[in-house]
Amino acid sequence: MRSWGAFALFFAVMTLVVGGVHYYLYARLARAPGLEAWQRIGAVVFGAGAILMPAGMILSRVLSRPLSTVLATVTFSWMGLVVLLFFLTLGSEVFRGGAALLELTRVVPDDPERRAFMARAMSGAIGVAAVGLGGYGAARARSPIVKELSVSLSRFPSALDGLKIVQLTDVHIGPLIDGAWLRDVVARVNELSPDVIAITGDLVDGSVAELRDHVAPLADLKAKHGVYFVTGNHEYYSGVDEWIAELTRLGIRVLRNERVSIGDGDASFDLAGIDDYRAKGFGGDHGPDLVRALAGRDADREIVLLAHQPKHAFEAAEHGVGLQLSGHTHGGQIWPWGYMVRLDQTFVAGLDRLKDTQIYTSCGTGYWGPPMRVGAPPEITLLTLSRG
Repeated sequence: MRSWGAFALFFAVMTLVVGGVHYYLYARLARAPGLEAWQRIGAVVFGAGAILMPAGMILSRVLSRPLSTVLATVTFSWMGLVVLLFFLTLGSEVFRGGAALLELTRVVPDDPERRAFMARAMSGAIGVAAVGLGGYGAARARSPIVKELSVSLSRFPSALDGLKIVQLTDVHIGPLIDGAWLRDVVARVNELSPDVIAITGDLVDGSVAELRDHVAPLADLKAKHGVYFVTGNHEYYSGVDEWIAELTRLGIRVLRNERVSIGDGDASFDLAGIDDYRAKGFGGDHGPDLVRALAGRDADREIVLLAHQPKHAFEAAEHGVGLQLSGHTHGGQIWPWGYMVRLDQTFVAGLDRLKDTQIYTSCGTGYWGPPMRVGAPPEITLLTLSRG
């Protein structure tokens, strides 16, 4: 497992970043308007928020579920609002800079009263926009759409044309997402009559002891050729070996650097799955091994790979994988965060191609952190495969 030293370093860096963002928002939205009462309120709100965010993230993992749900709701809702405030305020710097340039070049006269009015108007507009977007995002986050797409694969057996794979990913059962919500998702999946169900990681945020009852609805998933799972990074924060055993007990096949055949005889293809990209750092026998998963396979057979992080596609493309199904990115979850995600993951959302490999990156079925989705709706993905 990762050392406490590494965790302490991560926590220290996160605290500094969170503190810096909150100070920036205080300076622009509370201090710049020049209203003394507003400054005092802003100091309290942003000061408390800077403490709440890291403290709430830790405490929500150790408190009893009723308390952790309340604390996580407050903490992560504030986190989402801060993200929206930050990007909106950052965007406003263009207007601030333009106004300053006009004054500097004497195109318009220097007028302190006009500057104060602009600061107040901008602060108010940003606040209203952030709250509005946050409310919209909160309403959107718990209602995944069914996203349908057709994928043609050159080696796919014609006899299986029309085969349906339903992908779930980044469900994040935990303090904010419970079994009642998952039961509805399971019912919607079964209505699609899938041939294969693929769960591509980040299913849980918490231990088996905490979440066993909330994950239990997965036992009701029905697919002609079975339900398959690969680990995501969050399983490794939540007791991965215990979760592998629990999912197996629920009738879900966990693919760990291995593959299975879907179909019969010539009317079949290979389905492979590998551990999360970062799994090796958690010790034991964990870690992605695509070479092992594909060892000895017939290169003329089509292969679909389940891999939590899209960045596996670069290796997959070197090994003749026809289609990779991934998640992890949440599609950015709150726009424009997706542009930041792209710095780590080349593929963020939708269907892409790398050489002869197609990669589908789902925006995710649930959410992590802020209970909001802005510009990246949650999805239950229905992929229909055919030869082409």
